[in-house]
Amino acid sequence: MTAAAPAARRFAALRNRDCRPYLFGAALSMMADNVEHVITYWVLWQKFHSEALAGFQVISHWVPFLLFSVWFGGLADRFDCRRVIQAAQVLFMLVSLLWGILFITGTLQIWHACVLLVLHGMAGSLWGPGEQLMLHDFVGDEELVSAVRLNATFRSLGVLFGPAVGSGLLLWLGPKAGILTNIAFYLPLTLFLFRTRFTGHTRHGRPATQRVGLLDTVKVLRKVAGDHTLISMIILAGLASFFVGTALQATMPNFAEDLSPGSTDVYGILLFAAGAGGVVGGLLLEATGWLRPTVRAAVVTTMVYGLSSLLFAVAGNLWLGVVLLFVGGVANLASMSIGQTVTQLLAPPAERGRVIGVYNVASAGLRAGSGVTVGVLGQAIGVHWSLGLSSAALCVGTGLAALYTRHGHRVPAIE
Repeated sequence: MTAAAPAARRFAALRNRDCRPYLFGAALSMMADNVEHVITYWVLWQKFHSEALAGFQVISHWVPFLLFSVWFGGLADRFDCRRVIQAAQVLFMLVSLLWGILFITGTLQIWHACVLLVLHGMAGSLWGPGEQLMLHDFVGDEELVSAVRLNATFRSLGVLFGPAVGSGLLLWLGPKAGILTNIAFYLPLTLFLFRTRFTGHTRHGRPATQRVGLLDTVKVLRKVAGDHTLISMIILAGLASFFVGTALQATMPNFAEDLSPGSTDVYGILLFAAGAGGVVGGLLLEATGWLRPTVRAAVVTTMVYGLSSLLFAVAGNLWLGVVLLFVGGVANLASMSIGQTVTQLLAPPAERGRVIGVYNVASAGLRAGSGVTVGVLGQAIGVHWSLGLSSAALCVGTGLAALYTRHGHRVPAIE
């Protein structure tokens, strides 16, 4: 379990004149993603009062990652990643525009909402693989860990500020003007991609294979299946997504009510603590260089994420809960950025986009399963029990993944 990448300069990705504007643009786009959720979810609830539609909102966001990430990774392997990402951003903007038209005309129906929610999820899954190839192209192997970690940190900033900006637009401009204004937040990244010379393939060249079919994808999966380190990174990401994922955020109102009955402020405090952990943790790890991208680090941080979630489930004190959520946010960001970095470094260059797609299936697509492991199970036995049991399962699975890697064959580390 040695290092999989050389140590990078502190904040190396921010020193890169091509990567730096990409990071800021990605943060704005991620904020716009969350702004759209705030506005549209509020309008849909006010208009339809449908719990089923609320559940579909979560499913529609993550299932496209589950179904299409590998295929979209093939597109990133085959085509100019600038254009792939721009296509995703244009799709985001088109969805916001269509929401605005439906709001203004008063013609919104449930089937309209379902279609737009699915298209929004498709845009997110299309963006992912191309983004990682672009980051790799910007900085190379030597500073990839910095690029991945800072990209995750800037995305966490977008997630953190998205609800606040969305609520402000909803309050000041209303849902109609607010959702149309949101389109502007996607523009900086879209326009920057016209200026940069990097394509996602500038350093290593475009892979010789140009096929994106299902059979070709199966061959790629068979090829990497023998690398226990690579597979363990995918397994760790899938475990965290499936057993905890985004369900913790969805069930946060329940925990807020239990920790401080009748207080409306606690919900926001808990959400902010989890988001701030990701932001502060990313900046702290980047500044100190404490964690290098190793299998051991990925296992330890995933275990810490599982343990902090387990302790939060049984915590009866508000401020202890806040601390545990903050620690969990740090650990989750560290685990995800390490897993993403190791996956990219060990993936065969010709299949890197599709391998990243497989990683995204696990890290993003399986988040839909957390609605069952925490949400649906919580309806039957209570969210404290469901989160506690799911977090315990995450810890056990992490330990088994560590054993799998230790006793398997591993691709030699990149020194």
